[in-house]
Amino acid sequence: MAATIKDIARVAGVSTATVSRVINNLGGYNEETEKKVMAVAKALGYRKNENARSLVQKSTNTIGVIMPDVTTAFYGDIIKGIEDTSYEHGYSVILTHAGSHGSRIHESMNLMGERRVDGLIIVSVELHETAIEALTSLGIPFILLSTKTNREDTPYIKVDDYSAAYTAVKYLIDNNHRSIGMAGANPDDSIAGSPRINGYTQALLDHGIKVDLNLIKPGGFSFESGKTAMQAFIEDEASITAVFCASDEVALGIMSTCFENEISVPNDISVVGYDNSKVSHMSIPPLTTVAQPLYEMGREGCLEVIAAIQNKCKIESKVIPHELVVRKSVKKLT
Repeated sequence: MAATIKDIARVAGVSTATVSRVINNLGGYNEETEKKVMAVAKALGYRKNENARSLVQKSTNTIGVIMPDVTTAFYGDIIKGIEDTSYEHGYSVILTHAGSHGSRIHESMNLMGERRVDGLIIVSVELHETAIEALTSLGIPFILLSTKTNREDTPYIKVDDYSAAYTAVKYLIDNNHRSIGMAGANPDDSIAGSPRINGYTQALLDHGIKVDLNLIKPGGFSFESGKTAMQAFIEDEASITAVFCASDEVALGIMSTCFENEISVPNDISVVGYDNSKVSHMSIPPLTTVAQPLYEMGREGCLEVIAAIQNKCKIESKVIPHELVVRKSVKKLT
């Protein structure tokens, strides 16, 4: 439970009125008291409610966004879509990070509750039952982007990861690749990890290619994960001609390690990414990748939340289409 002014007063041995004056910088106390009160407030993790003045108002015109720690370029376009749309409709945006694997999701929700946001958008954070209950208890419109739960009362917008991965691997097969590795994605991640792995394996099976589990190098969606995977392929002396990557940054990691080992992309090995984030067209060669409409996802999610705030309407879940963006990182085998 969040610390209150009363808690600070009790621990610091002063009145609640004194704590209120210190917290709100109103004067009428000495420096020693100020230091003591601020030290106790910090120790108790007290957060001042910046929107206290708006308690009598029905709306704060604020939309909250909760996302993981930003370690990839994936989130930039989604956030831009949210921010552009919010400002167009007279809303401001508060961003907070839920930590690695959503470890601080409850703290993030508490913060959003304190700031009395009108609506909430959660990006790429896997929510477990207690987090879903906490989210629902806020009593405000919300939507999940690029993630989902198994409950019908948690609306989401996302791409079908299984189908998108299948599309990418089928493209490699159509270019006569038969020995295809996969890099990145955590099989324990039921939202984006295992569906992409399953799409990869099913595409192989549907085209008569045996699945070799040694050619699947699981990990995260980061550049470092791609570098590690490619190093493992090299050490295994894997006879792959192509790699499907669980993200564009994984693909860049693959290509970086290839460069370091004088392996040519696409002449020696073909690479397909996932996301079509901004880095995909900056790579050398430019990366063929599965596009998620990231900006549009942010914009659409924000519009849904604003409509629910203003019209009290229910938000429906949507699966949005993906597409393959063909560039220069895949070679057709003869």
